[in-house]
Amino acid sequence: MKTHIIRRITLCVLLLTLATSVQGENPVRPNALKITFLSWGTGSTKLSYERALPERQQSAEICASIIGAGWDGYHNSPLGMTLRYGHKFFLGNYSPSRPLDGFFVRPEAIYCHYGYDSASDGTRQISQMGALLATAGYQRAFGRWLVDGWVGGGYAIGRAADTGYQHGFKAIALPGNAGYLALSFSIRVGLCF
Repeated sequence: MKTHIIRRITLCVLLLTLATSVQGENPVRPNALKITFLSWGTGSTKLSYERALPERQQSAEICASIIGAGWDGYHNSPLGMTLRYGHKFFLGNYSPSRPLDGFFVRPEAIYCHYGYDSASDGTRQISQMGALLATAGYQRAFGRWLVDGWVGGGYAIGRAADTGYQHGFKAIALPGNAGYLALSFSIRVGLCF
């Protein structure tokens, strides 16, 4: 399984390198296609599309993940999907010629739904949750390459998995069945176009 993951990463790096070398230098690239770098190691594959809105110093980002397309560290055979939408507000020295660069804050909505094998009795269970998060991070474009890192937290409701990991955020139960604290972080790499 590890060899399969290493092959995927190598293929992505080769494709990104080829795409970078084919294009000219420094045109404005308002779009990005990204992969969540750590997602394979946590049991899913996450792909994101981001579109800059330079006249507003903002961008819109949607991310979809296939839960089960990655290393199953909890050994619970997860299978499902996660959808998330975030709207970035860039701060500080923003340049319309580099519309995807800079520090940002981002409100984000997440929905996840997946089945998994319960650790307590082995029966198949369903986890379905929704979360609203506030995130902060930094994003930088290097020619056609893009690196994006962020951390965030918020509130989640729904039916959490035994592990508390929802393939997009960690859910920690609040006292008195008052919902969940949702914590998340990520590193994404991608291609601007």
